[in-house]
Amino acid sequence: MAYSATFSSDIVYNSYMISSEHNILIPRPGDAVIAIAPPGAGSGYWAGGPSAVVADEGVYLAYRLRRPVGSGRGYAVALAFARDGVNFETIALIGKNEMDTESLERPELVRLPDGRWRLYLSCATTGTRHWRVEVTDAAHPADFDVRRREVVLPGDVRKRAVKDPVIQHSGGLWHMWATIHPLADPLETDQMTTEYATSPDGLDWTWQGTALCGRPGEWDARGTRVTAVRFEGQSVTAYYDGRASAAENYEERTGVARGGDPAALIATSAPGAGPAVSSPYQGGGLRYVELADLPDGRTRLYYEMTQPDGSHALVTELR
Repeated sequence: MAYSATFSSDIVYNSYMISSEHNILIPRPGDAVIAIAPPGAGSGYWAGGPSAVVADEGVYLAYRLRRPVGSGRGYAVALAFARDGVNFETIALIGKNEMDTESLERPELVRLPDGRWRLYLSCATTGTRHWRVEVTDAAHPADFDVRRREVVLPGDVRKRAVKDPVIQHSGGLWHMWATIHPLADPLETDQMTTEYATSPDGLDWTWQGTALCGRPGEWDARGTRVTAVRFEGQSVTAYYDGRASAAENYEERTGVARGGDPAALIATSAPGAGPAVSSPYQGGGLRYVELADLPDGRTRLYYEMTQPDGSHALVTELR
């Protein structure tokens, strides 16, 4: 079945029921081009976890660079700019040695209402399975100084890890969907849910509940991580990563969830249907979908996708 961004009637697409009023953009891996190449060849070398903001007649992109376990893990977060949304020039690089962390994961880049910028950084606490989120502000994405940063989401080193926040400012309120990993059982720490929180300033957060969790027996049973959110009138559409087992860690596929309440999202896939989309290459990883709405009405998608050699590239497509 051909991919389409707009539907003339209710149809089943990859076993997802999508109504005509929902302009849901499912990634088309065959149309994607590499925006950021992996930092090396083979499994464990990743460029991805993108966060994109359209500004200054182009696209600012924050993303994570990773090497295999034992060779550095998530060793840096890069910030880059491209007028065409494809050919990025690095404007800043934040190394894990600057952050007192064992590994860095997906950052979140936000333009503040006053025109300044904020960067949320997911940091692994050394020697543990714990993650925390730190934050720093700057006048421009090239100017972030992580010597001036603070912990904004501490989690709990014994109970839960917090990472990969997705943050929006809408209706005079800050909204966040963050990935939570349980830490009480060392054999279960790969599990993940997405919890929703609100804030008056993007710094002091109040947790509102679990927005999305895995469904027993389904492709997303082991965990769900929201990666992008759109408010559409009274409803919310979210893209999320899911996996069925611990063995699929690092090779999550993409699904779609919707709801009338940002704290209560419902996966749109039918029982037994599988994800909306995955990489065509071995492993199947297609994760961290991000949307950048352009001034001309089109949307540029960014996501991390497994390549033929097992590495992960940060790719993009224009819709």
